Amino acid sequence: MNGAESLVHTLLACGVDTCFSNPGTSEMHFVAALDRIAGMRCILGLQENVVTGAADGYYRMTRKPAATLLHCGPGLANGLSNLHNARRARSGIVNVVGDQATYHRPLDAPLTADAEGWARPVSTFVRTTQSSDKVGIDAAAAVQAARTAPGGIATLILPSDASWDEGGVVGTPLPVPAAAPADPHAVRNAARVLRENKNVLILLGGEAVHASAQRLAWRIASMTGAHLMTEGSNARTERGQGRLPLERIPYANEPAVKALAPYGHIIMVNAVPPIGFFAYPGKPNRFYRDGAGLHVLTRFEQSADAALQALVDELGAPPAAIPDNGPRPQVPRGKPTPETLATTVAAVLPEGAVIVDESVSYGRGFFKNTHCAAPHDWLQIMGGAIGAGVPLAVGTGVGLRALGANDRRVLALQADGSAMYTMQGLWTQAREKLPVTTVILSNRKYQILLGEYMAVGANPGRTAMDMLDLGNPDIGWVKLAESLGMEGAQADNLETLGDLMAESFRRPGPFLIELAI
Repeated sequence: MNGAESLVHTLLACGVDTCFSNPGTSEMHFVAALDRIAGMRCILGLQENVVTGAADGYYRMTRKPAATLLHCGPGLANGLSNLHNARRARSGIVNVVGDQATYHRPLDAPLTADAEGWARPVSTFVRTTQSSDKVGIDAAAAVQAARTAPGGIATLILPSDASWDEGGVVGTPLPVPAAAPADPHAVRNAARVLRENKNVLILLGGEAVHASAQRLAWRIASMTGAHLMTEGSNARTERGQGRLPLERIPYANEPAVKALAPYGHIIMVNAVPPIGFFAYPGKPNRFYRDGAGLHVLTRFEQSADAALQALVDELGAPPAAIPDNGPRPQVPRGKPTPETLATTVAAVLPEGAVIVDESVSYGRGFFKNTHCAAPHDWLQIMGGAIGAGVPLAVGTGVGLRALGANDRRVLALQADGSAMYTMQGLWTQAREKLPVTTVILSNRKYQILLGEYMAVGANPGRTAMDMLDLGNPDIGWVKLAESLGMEGAQADNLETLGDLMAESFRRPGPFLIELAI
C-alpha cells in the first residue's frame, strides 16, 4: 500500500470517517485512496474556508473530529479564518495539507510555502511527514491530538511523494487522555466564596453551557443565591424549554460593564475573565469591576460536569427544578425588529432544531426572546472572524446526519455581509441536500462596522459610508440561492417569514429566505 492508502486506513481506524475537502494536484493520491477505500464520507466545499468552517460545525455537534483536505500552503491559508474560529471553539479537526514532493521543494516551485508556519497559530499539533512509512504513525498522533480535551486542531502536512510511494503502514489508534479531573482545592475555594459572599457570579463557558452542567449549576445557584451567566460567545449552548434561561455577557462595553457591576466575585467554569472584543478610547477593556475576585473552578481541559458535581457535593446543594421558561409565543405581525424576529423564531422553531447564529449586531438580544422556544441547540461564531455561519450550517447538517438525527433541522440566522464571505457553502448544502433553512438578514450594509465607527468617536462621511454599503448594487439572494441549486423566497414582514420558516422545516433539503430588515 502507498502512503495515502495508509492514511485513509489509519483515519478510519481512529474513528475519523468524514472528510471535508477541496483538493488539488498534490492531494490526488489521497483522493484516489479515498476512491478505492470504502468508509469515508467526502464532502466537497468550493472554497477552503467552507471546508474548515464545516469541520468546526461537525465537531460541535458530534464531538468527533472530521478531516479536512486542503491544497498546499495557500489552500490552508484560505481556510485560516475559520480555523481561527474553530480554535476558539476548541473544536477537534484533523487537517491534511498537501505539499510539494520532498525532492521538489528545494526548487521553490510557485505553490511552495511555509505551511507549518501558517498552521502553528491555529493548531495544537503540526507535523510534516517525511516518508510513506511514517504517514500512518503521524496520522494516528494527529487524531489523538484532535481528540484530546478540550479538542484541538491537528495539522498533518503530507508531501506528494509520501503519498504515492509504497511502504505505507497503517497507524495504530492511540489512547485519548481522559479530561482532567476537578482540582479539589479549586472546589473548596469556590464553596468558600459562595458561603461567605452574596454578590457572586458563576460564569459558564465551554461544556458548562450544556444541559447536564446547567442543572448542576442551578442547584448551586438556588442554594447560595449566586447568579448564572454565560460567556458572550459559546460553541454550543443547549437552550429552550427545560433548560435554564441563561443570558450572555453583552458584546458592547457599556452594557457589559453595567451587567457585571454588582459582582464582587466571579467563579469561572470553563470560562475566562470577561473582556472587550476591542479597546476603545476612554472606555474600560475589562468588563468586571476593579477589585473583583476571579476564581477558576475549571480550565478548558477539565470536566465542567465533574467539577460542578463536586461543588454540589461540597455545598450539600439539594436538587432544584429548572424554572419554567413560559409558553411559546404566537408569531407577531408587522415589520421585523430584533425582538420580534427572535419571538418569531421561538414561535415556529421545531423541537431539536439547531440554530447557527451569525446575525452579528442584529442578533445581540436574541436570547431573551427565545428562551421559551422548543428545546434546541445554539451555535455561535467564536473567534470573531466573519464568514463562519454558512459553513457551520454545512457541518452541523452533516453532523446531524452522522448522528442519525434525520428529523432535526438547522436554522441559520445569517447577516448578509458576512454571508458573502463563504456563500459557496450554499452550493454544498444543495449538493448534499442538507436540512438547513438560512434566513439572510438583509440590510444591505455592514451595520456592525457603522456601530464600530461611531464607537471610536468618528462620524462617517461619504467615503466611509460607501465602504460600508452593500446596496450598490443590491445582492439578489434568492436568485443567488437558485443559481447554487436551492429554492428561496423573500419576506419583508413577520407573517410571511413565519410561514416560510414553518414550510421550510417540513422539507428534507435546504431553503433560503431573504428577510428585509
